[in-house]
Amino acid sequence: MKIAVIGAGGFVGSRLVKKLRSEGHEVTAHDRSTGVDLLTGEGVPDALAGAGAVVNTIDAPSFDESAVPFFRTTTETLLRAADAAGIGNVVLLSIVGIDQVPDVEYYRAKLEQERLVEAGPVPYTIVRATQFMDFVEPIMSWTTSGDTVRLPTTKLQPVAVEDVVDTLAEAATTPPRNGIVNVAGPDVFPLADLGRLTLRAHPDGREITVDENAGLFGQVPQDAIIAPPGAHLGTRSYEEWLQKSHHA
Repeated sequence: MKIAVIGAGGFVGSRLVKKLRSEGHEVTAHDRSTGVDLLTGEGVPDALAGAGAVVNTIDAPSFDESAVPFFRTTTETLLRAADAAGIGNVVLLSIVGIDQVPDVEYYRAKLEQERLVEAGPVPYTIVRATQFMDFVEPIMSWTTSGDTVRLPTTKLQPVAVEDVVDTLAEAATTPPRNGIVNVAGPDVFPLADLGRLTLRAHPDGREITVDENAGLFGQVPQDAIIAPPGAHLGTRSYEEWLQKSHHA
């Protein structure tokens, strides 16, 4: 089966390309560096030619209000090209709980992206993932001042990127669901506790202070972005991931 991956140079896309190729699929890998630009439409028809499925893993360049027109334009471009190419399955990587967080601009943008796919002309599967384990330290950096990291107790359910890639690969190689598949890690933590676990495993002199208004996740209701019932749960825990990670 021929599968086109858009955003193939990114954190998820690059791993998905390797996964699908290891399973014997014919994969074409596309992003702006290969001349494929969903904003302008450049190279998109050629990228999709002959493919049975396309996976969209691109991300917006920023988390502010500019994400809305970015996702609108890129998604409409991809759907038009996929329809013209006779693609049988559009797979979209999205985020668990975005319909529960109306105050976060980036989540509103991703929700509009989902709605465009749902209303579009091509069968689809939306894969919603919780926050990646790799992103906990960057989240901490957003609210670090000196030796203090301010974090809310918003609940997160961090997932290993490998589990998300496996779910995307399955979605791309099976009939479209015309619905949403959720994937999450096995454990739920308050974000402040995730910060403490991280610094215990990789101490750097910082300490965690609870601040319910800190950062992007201070805008998120307590249980909004943990997995709903029926989600696929990965088996790799955050503590295991920390032990094997190379972060200092």
